[in-house]
Amino acid sequence: MEAFEDHLKLMVKTFRKESHRVLQSERSTVHGADSMLMILQLAMAEVNKQHGGEFKVALSDVLMTWKHLLSDKLQLPPPSSARLENYDLFLAAYQSFLKRSNTLDLVDVLAFYKQLRGVDSDPEEPVSPMRLFDFLSGNMEAPDLPDSLVPLTPSRQSRNYGCQIKRAVRRVFCSYLSLLVNSKNDMALALTLNVPSRSLDRQAFTDIKRAARGSQTSLFLAVTSFVRAIQLGGKGYAPAESDPLRKHTKGLSDYVLFMDNLEEILGEIPDPSVCGARLLAAIRAALVKGRSSGDPVYAAADDTTKELKERMVQLHQIQKQAANMDGTGISPARPKAYAVNHATAYGGRETVKVLLALLDEEALASPCPNKADLLSEDQPVLSGAEGTCVFMLFRSPEVSTGCSPEPLRNRVQSRLNLLKPKATQRVIRSQFACTYKDEPPLIRVLDFPSSSQIPTCVHPAPKPKTSQSVEDRFNPDANQATAKSSSEFGRKDQEVQRGVVPEQRSGNAQSGGGCPTNKRKTGIQMQSKGKKRKQLDSEQHCGSENEPPEKKQHTRVSVKAPGKNVCKASNKKKLIAGQGKLTSFFRV
Repeated sequence: MEAFEDHLKLMVKTFRKESHRVLQSERSTVHGADSMLMILQLAMAEVNKQHGGEFKVALSDVLMTWKHLLSDKLQLPPPSSARLENYDLFLAAYQSFLKRSNTLDLVDVLAFYKQLRGVDSDPEEPVSPMRLFDFLSGNMEAPDLPDSLVPLTPSRQSRNYGCQIKRAVRRVFCSYLSLLVNSKNDMALALTLNVPSRSLDRQAFTDIKRAARGSQTSLFLAVTSFVRAIQLGGKGYAPAESDPLRKHTKGLSDYVLFMDNLEEILGEIPDPSVCGARLLAAIRAALVKGRSSGDPVYAAADDTTKELKERMVQLHQIQKQAANMDGTGISPARPKAYAVNHATAYGGRETVKVLLALLDEEALASPCPNKADLLSEDQPVLSGAEGTCVFMLFRSPEVSTGCSPEPLRNRVQSRLNLLKPKATQRVIRSQFACTYKDEPPLIRVLDFPSSSQIPTCVHPAPKPKTSQSVEDRFNPDANQATAKSSSEFGRKDQEVQRGVVPEQRSGNAQSGGGCPTNKRKTGIQMQSKGKKRKQLDSEQHCGSENEPPEKKQHTRVSVKAPGKNVCKASNKKKLIAGQGKLTSFFRV
């Protein structure tokens, strides 16, 4: 087994050294046995969906098609089992996925290896198709099968669970490194998108997949294009508000920011050993963030970081020795006629060589013995979300049609909630509640304690007019009486404002008679001289002097014949200054 692994490493190393002769891109990555089986499962489910079914496939069908696929590509006799109905479509979808993601499998590596060696090479092949078939199928692990059939004890179960977690963590580390080398690797993005958790669920991955298909690009390029347009686009180039990826802006921005940090480390540090250690430390910090030291993922991340770091240092030393022996020191990125430094656009080419060698060795790892655990990978342990294995990510979430009714209990409860009367809670209003439109304005409590005491009409008393009648002009006694009454009213108004209440001489202040003889006494007596003036008062003011004034009329001086009363009507009907406030006070 060890000799065969050495032959596999030699095969991949020879292919990587001369890959520029057969491949358009020198950044192509290689899929191992486990990745090949997972891609075949996705291809078969996609074909089943296109032919009127659902995005699903049975495990037995995947394993049967897997054997036929290896036999056909390795040009070996087919197995005894019959092929499935859509086998040709499965094979075409499988090859299309590899080409779209700029990757190839170990069978393609063997074919290119034979082509690069030439026809006149050694007829004894170090890696025969039959031995590669047994390796990819897992038949070389046959001696260990009896141990796997032993009933699992609790300690064995925990050990198997730990191995599964460690394998998943190592796959995530390699997927991040693979994206640095080959950004078109859709499988690597699916394994790292939500690890650690970035709130990018199945719906987010489905939106990314649809955006990539619409623009005919890879998943990683669709994500980075959207985030770059958000950050740098402006109003004219920013994605529309109706873009489905708008709902996942935060998670996608975090993912692109993390990948930018890894790209920056790769381009700034020229030493592959130091750069590799920094890259692994950054990935480890993201995986163990928020986890305790006793978490299985924490321990697996520490072990994986240590192992990969040591291996990268060894690979760097091997490559340095090989370059010194050759004496050329030529970079693996050989210029071509149509491109300068093809597929190596940024710095860190020595580190890229080390990463490619590390990923090639990871592709040669032994396949997982339990295919069921592999195809239903326990990614929730790493991401913290349910249903995030690779197969479920590529499967679009089911859209609710609304045909299935709600449970009866929910419908009855919703109906009762509608019929239940809702209690109206009285809202506490402020002192400015009169400004609200839904309630009548509040009553001033200090002025009017109850609505029954609201006066019918309250107007401020107008200022006394200086105009006099013709008869008063020639009557000095009347002028003196008017001045005296005005001064007394002013003095009483000031006393009321200071809180001094004049003594009330009669009973009820509200009782008023129909003639001047029944007027209430307010402590202020009007004195007038002359029989003509008293007669005029009795004729024009046959009522309470506190009645509200009428509309303001134009002042008009009337001149009558001798023996007639001459007065100014508007001057007699108006209240004196301060009389309105005094009247409202006594009405209380």
